[in-house]
This record gives sequence, C-alpha cells and structure tokens, in this order.
Amino acid sequence: MPIVKRIPAGELDFSFSRSSGAGGQNVNKVNTKVSLRWNINKSSSLPKTAKDRFYKKFKRRISDGGVVILHSQRYRSQARNIADCIEKLHEMIEAIAKPPKKRVGTKPTRSSIEKRIKTKKSKSETKKTRQKVRY
Repeated sequence: MPIVKRIPAGELDFSFSRSSGAGGQNVNKVNTKVSLRWNINKSSSLPKTAKDRFYKKFKRRISDGGVVILHSQRYRSQARNIADCIEKLHEMIEAIAKPPKKRVGTKPTRSSIEKRIKTKKSKSETKKTRQKVRY
C-alpha cells in the first residue's frame, strides 16, 4: 500500500534556469535546468509520522523553512527534467514509506558470555602484571 498516491501539483513549485554542460548553442538560450521546491510542512499528502522519517533521513535536503529543494539538469528537455525531479521526489518518499522494524532484543549465547568473561579475566591479569609490587 503506497504511503502517498500522488502529491498535488499545487504543492510543487518549479523554477527554471540555464543548465550547464553539453548542449552547444542550445544551452545558452534555453532554460532547461529545473529546480523543484516542495514545502513539506504545508503538505497534506504525507502523514505526520512519514514527515518525521523524511526529516530524519533527508535533513540535508530540507531548508530551515521546511522546503525540499531538488534540481535536475540531466536532460536537454525541460519536460524531461521536470519528470526527473518528480521521480526523485517519489523515490525519496518511497524510501521512507515503511516504518523501520523495531529491534527485538535477544539473550546472549552461553559461549558469548563465557568468551566475554574470559577476555575480561585475561585483560585483568595483564594489568596486574604491570603493577608495581607492594610490600
């Protein structure tokens, strides 16, 4: 079951600029680089728990105002870069979709307990041999 079927288009804000890299004369006159901004605080498409996981996992991509900023300039077409930004956002949301499993504590094995005690005793003996002899 997907956590979010679709983010409403009204929540996404796109801005365009000239991209760098290959493209010849086209790169100098066409704004193909896409910057996507999505305010996660104002979004109604994610539940609170998912927002918390999103903040925890992608805190470097979120500004102080709670705005997720993604860029794409992979393609020479503005439309393909828009689709790429949206795909990146959906991949991020899919990464936090399932809550992490809770760790179940287990009892240590007998051999691990014995090994720990044996190493503690050997360390203790080593340190005793280093001490000054007291009369």
